[in-house]
Amino acid sequence: MNKPIYDLALTLWNYHHLNHTLRPADAILVLCSHDVRVAQRGAELFLEGWAPLLIFSGGLGVITRSMWSEPEAELFARIALEMGVPAECILIENQSSNTGENVLFTRQLLAERQPELETFIVVQKPYMERRSFATFRQVWPEKQVIVTSPQDSFEEYLNKYSHPGLSPDDVISIMVGDLQRIKDYPDKGFQIPQPIPDEVWAAYEALVRAGYNRHLISA
Repeated sequence: MNKPIYDLALTLWNYHHLNHTLRPADAILVLCSHDVRVAQRGAELFLEGWAPLLIFSGGLGVITRSMWSEPEAELFARIALEMGVPAECILIENQSSNTGENVLFTRQLLAERQPELETFIVVQKPYMERRSFATFRQVWPEKQVIVTSPQDSFEEYLNKYSHPGLSPDDVISIMVGDLQRIKDYPDKGFQIPQPIPDEVWAAYEALVRAGYNRHLISA
């Protein structure tokens, strides 16, 4: 990857990060995907005592349905168990296939739970922090949420991407697609609006022109 492309992608990476400060919560909600380090981050937060309940949400999505035969949440929960999280502290939602469903189906799963949970730490991939926050606030606005992710730099993430079938160029294309969704999804009722600085949108357009368009949605 040449430096101009790297710098454009780094602009998007930095924008997607929210840099929230962790605080204790009622539950940790892990939004599952192809990146198993998200499971590890969620388990670490539980073991550090940030919340007494660890929830994994994810069935099979666009990427993982060609990678795995079992739901993402089942695989992620097994990782947490292997790391020492007690089974009785884990809840699994294994039907969702996108971020909106992650939140909605988790909300439905918890509807009868007493006492009701009010505060959440959402754990997601680093470049999906902002979209996860915007989606959660749209689907479940009455709850308090902060978002975190595996604590990797952009360079570290590209060097350690979690599956051999997902290249650094694939990661950049996914980031480009996520920024398009941050712009377009509020009008569809999927997310709350997020401001996009001019320099971030200019980086997006340059990356699209350079061919990083494989995860864009049709207008």
